Amino acid sequence: MKRFLLAAILSCGCIITANAQEIAKTGLNFGPLPAVGYSSDLGWHYGALSDIYWYGDGSTYPEYMWKANVEVSRYSKGNTVLHSFFDSKYLIPGLRVSAAVSWFGNKTTNFYGFNGASSLYVPELDAISDMGRGFYLMRRDIFRIQTCLQGSFGESNWGWAGGLTFWDIRTGHAENKGLVSGHDYSLYDLYVQTGVIPQAEKEGGRHLEVKAGVVYDTRDHENNPSRGTNLEAYVFGSPDILSKHDNSYLKLALHFKQFFPLGDRLVFGTHLAYQGLVAGNAPYYMLQSIQSINMKQINTEGLGSTCTLRGTINNRLQGNGYAWMNNEIRWSFAKFRWINQNWTLATNPFFDMGMIVQPYRLEEMKSLLGVNGIIEETGTALAAFYTQQAEKLHMSAGIGLHVIMNQNFNINFEFGKCFDANDGNIGINIGLNYIF
Repeated sequence: MKRFLLAAILSCGCIITANAQEIAKTGLNFGPLPAVGYSSDLGWHYGALSDIYWYGDGSTYPEYMWKANVEVSRYSKGNTVLHSFFDSKYLIPGLRVSAAVSWFGNKTTNFYGFNGASSLYVPELDAISDMGRGFYLMRRDIFRIQTCLQGSFGESNWGWAGGLTFWDIRTGHAENKGLVSGHDYSLYDLYVQTGVIPQAEKEGGRHLEVKAGVVYDTRDHENNPSRGTNLEAYVFGSPDILSKHDNSYLKLALHFKQFFPLGDRLVFGTHLAYQGLVAGNAPYYMLQSIQSINMKQINTEGLGSTCTLRGTINNRLQGNGYAWMNNEIRWSFAKFRWINQNWTLATNPFFDMGMIVQPYRLEEMKSLLGVNGIIEETGTALAAFYTQQAEKLHMSAGIGLHVIMNQNFNINFEFGKCFDANDGNIGINIGLNYIF
């Protein structure tokens, strides 16, 4: 999918810092993005998104007093994004408050199976065409309400975090004008018919998810750091009190980020992460959710694509547990003032790697080895979509361009290529913020 974005920036009041190196922003500041794009599967993409910042009297700059984000967009074949987000360290003294309300209506979303290398990828079937018929497509609608509170332990760099998220996820067979009725058999249908996805889960469910943990942070700036360490360690889970499908679960998440200055405008950043099941039975439709304390993207999913392994197919790898690593060098090659704003242009060559470290429903997946059916008009045996091949390390590399306003509003253009054809080929992502 290709997207083309046009940025329009609105300026507001400001003061000049003592060293005259940068404008300290005051009052409201906007970063609107009209969005126009096209996808052969989803159709034309149109809408708008915007970051809104309040800097008050400028005394906290480059840190904002509060930030809000809003997106309203739609695809011509039916997919919808409605999202609003708020974040502030100053609304309640001593507490950081974050909240988001989101709706993702996906009539055609990707589904490539479980356990990484065990689920083979056939590029010819990954399209709505005479051959593909949308084999890797399914429907998934998400309504999410998310809250998080953070506080510090005295004057130290250590703090605590806790939050509550309500999920209402509806899944089913893909709905797309390009699909031909009666010829659009999908991998999702296969998993439901063979019991890999139980009948109780096939239409999704509701979950009230709780998370709690600790945070350590010495970064000089959260959104565009040049030095420092950030550590997040927390547990999150859900007692199955809403859908009652025997899907209570508890997971552990660890994120370690380190930034090393290599010069005035050169920074090396690395991100090590793990997320895995501690207890219970997570439903299949929750596997792709990558939890975080502070949201960088409106919907953080993986493993694969924008938020984790750039260049790989979206949500290509799904399992009970993931480990991954992102490495990049951020070079701020130009800094200037324009239309009363502070601008930075940066590029970031990157290298990502990751793998599934806890398989999901491995015994149920083995039942696919006995399937003898054939996908009509392709001659592809269904049994070919599962092998007993061991999971391996998945890798990708690429480069990005970032247009950053006032060290907070960050438009990114990232190009990545995966090393293994079984993970896809090339990915182009356009959005907001660094991924870590």
